[in-house]
Amino acid sequence: MLADLIFAGGGDIVHHEGSVLPFKIALIGALGIGAQWLAWKLQRPAIVLMAISGLIFGPLVGYILGLPLPTFLHDGLENFRLNPQVDFGDVYRPMIGIAVAIILFEGGLNLKFKDLGDAKQAVIRMVILAGPIAWGLGTLAAHYILGLEWDLAAMVGGLFIVTGPTVIMPLLRQAHLQSKPANVLKWEGIVNDPLGALFAVVVFEFIRITMMEASMAMVFGKIAFAAILGTGVGIISGIGMAWAFRRGVIPEYLKAPVVLAWVLVIYVLANTLADETGLLAVTALGMTMANTKFASMVEMRRFKENIAIILVSGVFVMLTATLTPAILKAFVSDWGVAAFVLAMMFVVRPVAVMLSTLWSGLSWKESLLISLIAPRGIVAVAVAGLFAAEMTALGRDDGAIFVPLAFALVFATVLFAGFFIGPLARMLGLDSGDGDGVLIVGANPWSLGLAKALKEMHIKVTVADTNWRRLRGARLEGHETFYGEVLSENADYSLDHSGFNILIAATPNEAYNSLVCVEFAPELGRHRVFQVGAREGDEDGGEGIAFTSRGRTLTSRGRSFDALTRDWWGGWRFRTTNLSPEYTLEDLYKDRGDDLDLILARKPDGTLEFIQPGQEFRAAGASVLSFCPAKDTDGARGEGAKRGSGLAGPAAPLPA
Repeated sequence: MLADLIFAGGGDIVHHEGSVLPFKIALIGALGIGAQWLAWKLQRPAIVLMAISGLIFGPLVGYILGLPLPTFLHDGLENFRLNPQVDFGDVYRPMIGIAVAIILFEGGLNLKFKDLGDAKQAVIRMVILAGPIAWGLGTLAAHYILGLEWDLAAMVGGLFIVTGPTVIMPLLRQAHLQSKPANVLKWEGIVNDPLGALFAVVVFEFIRITMMEASMAMVFGKIAFAAILGTGVGIISGIGMAWAFRRGVIPEYLKAPVVLAWVLVIYVLANTLADETGLLAVTALGMTMANTKFASMVEMRRFKENIAIILVSGVFVMLTATLTPAILKAFVSDWGVAAFVLAMMFVVRPVAVMLSTLWSGLSWKESLLISLIAPRGIVAVAVAGLFAAEMTALGRDDGAIFVPLAFALVFATVLFAGFFIGPLARMLGLDSGDGDGVLIVGANPWSLGLAKALKEMHIKVTVADTNWRRLRGARLEGHETFYGEVLSENADYSLDHSGFNILIAATPNEAYNSLVCVEFAPELGRHRVFQVGAREGDEDGGEGIAFTSRGRTLTSRGRSFDALTRDWWGGWRFRTTNLSPEYTLEDLYKDRGDDLDLILARKPDGTLEFIQPGQEFRAAGASVLSFCPAKDTDGARGEGAKRGSGLAGPAAPLPA
C-alpha cells in the first residue's frame, strides 16, 4: 500500500505558466541554504532542519490544499507547494543522479589515508568487517520486519550502513570525546559514506541484470566488470587531473570549475560504458585526488564547500517534498517501520561493531559508544532518492519505500545521537574532560611562552598556525600542533576538536582574531573564546570591533599584541604562583609590581577562570598564571624589568 501511494506521487512534467517553476527552483535553494544557516545559528544538525523545511512546503502545504479553501488562497498556496516529481518531470531522475555523484565525489575527496592516525586499525576493521556484517544483518531485518523481497532488502541493508560525517562532526564537537573514539567515528563516517552507496549500486545492478533474464554467471560477470571499469576510470581520471594541476595546464581561476565539469564528464562517461558505474567512478576519482600530491587541494575544498553544500541542500529539500500526506500517514501507522529502525539502531549496528572491533585496540567501552552512535546523513537520503526513482522506472514499485524509510532512520539516529552522545560519553568515562584543553591560534614567541606555561600547569595545549616554520617551537616543546587554517572546512576533519574547550586567538591581526572567536563561540561558548586586546586597556573592544563581534579580552590589563610582544622581549615572563592565606594576591603585586598581567587562575577544584580587565579576583588556594617582569638575582626588581611594560626601551632578554 505504501509503495503504491509513493509511486502515485509521480507524473508527467507540468508546464507551468509564467515564472512559477523558476520561483519553485528559487524556493528550493532558499529553503536549503536557509536551513543550513539556521542550523549554524542554533548549533543543530542541518539535516533535520532541511528535512523539516521540505516537509512543510511539500506534504504540509499539500494537506492544506486538500481542505476547502477560498480560490485566491488555494491558488496562492499552490505556487508554494513543492512536488518535485511533477514540477521537474523527466528531469527529476538525472538531477538527483548528478547531485549524488557530486556528493560522493566530495566524500571520496575526504579520504586522505595518512590522516587516520591511531584509529587506522579500528577504521579498517569497521570498513572490512563491520560494513559487510551490518549489510547482512540489515538485509535480514528488512526482509523479516518490513517484508521486502530479498533483493530490495539487500539494497536497504547495504545503503543504511552509512554514517554521515556532516552530522557526526558537530556531534563530536559538542561531546568532546577522547581522541580515539572520536577519530574512529569521524573516519568511519567518511569512509562508509561512499561504501554504503556502492553496496546499493551492486545490488541494483544485480536486480537490473536479472530482470533481463540473464544467467547468474552473466550477472556476476557484468557486476565485476562494472566495478573494475568504474574504479579504473575514476583512478585514471584522478591521476590525469592531478598531473594537469601539477604541470600548470589549468590556470588557477579555472581549477574549481574544471573539477566540477570533470566530475560530471566522468559520471556520464562511466555510465555510458557500463550502466550505473558512474557513482563508483566519481568516488574513486575523489579518493585518488585526495591521496595524490599536488598544490591545489585548497581549490578542491573550496569547490566542496560551495557547490556540494548547495546541491546537498537542494536535494534534501526536494526528496522530503516528494512525500505526500497519505504516505506519511501510512508510514507513521506502520509499526514495522519503527521496529526496523530500532533493530538497525540497537541490534544490527551494535552487533556489527562489537564483533568487528574485537582485539582492535579499542576498549569495550569505546566499542559500545561507537556502536550506539551512528547518525545517518545526507548520502543515505540522497542515494535512497536516486534508487527509489530508478526502481520505480524498472517497474519495481515497492522500491519507492526507500525515501521515507531513509528519513525515518535519519531522524531517529540523529536525534538519539544528539541527545545521548554527551551523557553516554560521561557515563562511560570517554569524555575528554571540561576546561582542560586550550587551542592557541597563532604561533609567536609570546604565545609559545604562554603554551609552555600552560603545559607546566598540566593543561593540554594545541597550537595552530598556517606557517609550518612558526610551529617549530611548539613542536620542539612537545605541544600538539595543527598546521593549517582553523577556519577552513579541512579543520573540521583534521583538527581534533575534542582536545580543547577554550580558545585563545593570539595573532597580530585583530580582525582575524575576532573572526576566529566568532566562528568558535557557538561551539565552545562565548565565555570560552579569548583574544589579545586591540590596544592598551582595551575592555571588550573599546572603540574597535564591537564586543559582540569578537572574543573576550585576554589578560587582566587588556594589553595589545604589540605591547605583549614588547614586554616579552623586554624580559617579562610567565609565572605560576600558588596563592594562600600566607601569600595573597596583594603580596604577588607587591613582589612583581602593580603592572603585572593576570592571565588565569586554576581553582582548587581544577576549573580554570580567565581574569578579565576590571574583574575583582579573590581566590585563596588558587594557582595564578601571570605575565610579569622577572626579578634580578638579588631578589629586587631591576630597572630593565621596570621598563618591561613596553613604554621604554627593552631590557636584556631573560631565558624562558
